Amino acid sequence: MTMKLTCREYTQIIDTAPDAILLSDREGLIQLWNEGAEHIFGYSHAEAMGQSLDIIIPPRLRERHWEGYYRAIETGEFRYGKYELLSVPAMCKDGSQISCAFSMIILRDEDNKIIGMASILRDGTKAWNKEKELKQQIAELKKEQP
Repeated sequence: MTMKLTCREYTQIIDTAPDAILLSDREGLIQLWNEGAEHIFGYSHAEAMGQSLDIIIPPRLRERHWEGYYRAIETGEFRYGKYELLSVPAMCKDGSQISCAFSMIILRDEDNKIIGMASILRDGTKAWNKEKELKQQIAELKKEQP
């Protein structure tokens, strides 16, 4: 038997997901900020709503981010594949930096006009640090080889 989900269940999934689920409008202002986003980035729902995505984008990456963002808003296409998981540094409320794995979705209205972007992000800092550590160990082992 297939379960038919209602709007209530979809909302519950989005609101309580452990991953950050964000929605930003055409200008890059946050319109959806779930519990996962609160946990990962440290901003409450009230603090994040209506704010620019700049609150989570490290300053050194903002120019490149906005170039890609507005290009995708205008063209409806990403530089990366729809099903490609991307990895980028992100910034938390306390100023710390984390590594996020994320995917993006272009949102369209009933007239097929692009109205914004949705992103699903996961804190991948532990995995990124472990990979960095392993790469350093491999490099050290290679140095020791005659």
